[in-house]
Amino acid sequence: MIVLTERRTSKKWSRQVTLDSNALNLEEGIFTWHDPKRIAQSLRNSAERSVRRKSTPFRSAMSMLVLYINRSGKKLDHDQKIILEQAKVELRRLYGKEA
Repeated sequence: MIVLTERRTSKKWSRQVTLDSNALNLEEGIFTWHDPKRIAQSLRNSAERSVRRKSTPFRSAMSMLVLYINRSGKKLDHDQKIILEQAKVELRRLYGKEA
């Protein structure tokens, strides 16, 4: 019984982080957009403006993107996952962190 409660709490926590991040104020529907450059730029703008983040702007933006991808799991449309993965590459480019 306790395990189920912990599991529900965990799911609610990750969903809450995505919806109401204490570190970044994200634009509405950002993870449903179809332009990776626009997604990356919006994440960058949100991270740069935030005074509540606990890490560098790059890490905050990338963490939010990765959290969304991981939280979505198998429910994330394949084409949208490709777009979000491209947004990760674009975000690295914007911050000069290319491999």
